Amino acid sequence: MESQQAQRKNEHLSLAEKDYSLNHQHDFFDDLQLIPNALPEMAVKDACCNVNIAGLHLSSPFYIEAMTGGSQRTGIINQQLGKIAADCNLAIATGSMSIIFKEKTAVDSFLALRKANPDGIVIANLGAKATPKQAQAAVDLINADALEIHINAAQELVMPEGARDFYWLNNIRNIVDHLDVPVIVKEVGFGMSQQTIQQLMAIGVQWINISGRGGTNFARIENHRNHDVDMSDLEKWGLTTPESLLEAQKTPAKIIASGGIVSPLDVVKAGVLGAKAVGIAGYFLHQLISSGPAQLTKVIHQWQIELPRLLTLLGCQNFGELVNTQYVLHNQLLEFQQQRQ
Repeated sequence: MESQQAQRKNEHLSLAEKDYSLNHQHDFFDDLQLIPNALPEMAVKDACCNVNIAGLHLSSPFYIEAMTGGSQRTGIINQQLGKIAADCNLAIATGSMSIIFKEKTAVDSFLALRKANPDGIVIANLGAKATPKQAQAAVDLINADALEIHINAAQELVMPEGARDFYWLNNIRNIVDHLDVPVIVKEVGFGMSQQTIQQLMAIGVQWINISGRGGTNFARIENHRNHDVDMSDLEKWGLTTPESLLEAQKTPAKIIASGGIVSPLDVVKAGVLGAKAVGIAGYFLHQLISSGPAQLTKVIHQWQIELPRLLTLLGCQNFGELVNTQYVLHNQLLEFQQQRQ
């Protein structure tokens, strides 16, 4: 019999898949129209998709973003994702590892990912309340190359057993100051404003994942689990991923994008708006659960084939050059930009 916290991990997994279509009704990147380069003057072989984030060299500009872990079922998912990451030469982040400090039985669900991907880039994941000692322990457990610290106030407030106090900045600063691997601070799908990004930069955070609304909706997931208070009015809470990227443009921050990325074109559009790399969680999880590991591997390989072709269409020889691409905003995204200027 697994613990309540382990069962919550299983519920998150089931509800994320159950609500996949509902969570992905809109691709908010559709309001971003790229201006093509009809004379790219380059070959596809000239397009380089390698990127560097947080001191790590990634062979693709996208990676498998934090999903799960903490129970027997999620351990199987992590093992599958780890092997896929190894086979496709992708970086991968674990789901939140906070449970390992309460339940020793949860450790194997995270070790499974590293065992399946012994030589690849693996990013550990903890909540913003973690101590520097816990952060180092999580990194050491899976020999992680970096650590994601997730900030998730909206999720916690909807979660029936969630936190109700959010004094995080000093704690994040201590982790950044004491950890011996790079630290990335990420949202969990509600986006970040210019102010939030500047607050994180002020305490020494160099890499920020804005993780906007548009993909897995943890307000909706936790509201399914909350039988005491109906907080369904928060299901559209937060900034979308493109909106968050527009906010980030007003800062010198080094930005990673995630949240609702469902195609190579979305990856490119995120790069155009300034993302240095892109994380994908919900879409890849859906492919894995609905169609199996072989299908997800096939999808990832197709993305890796298409991305250099998209760079060629824009006349860009590397992912970093995408920021020079001209674009037009439409509808909600245009209105957002105009009002936030």
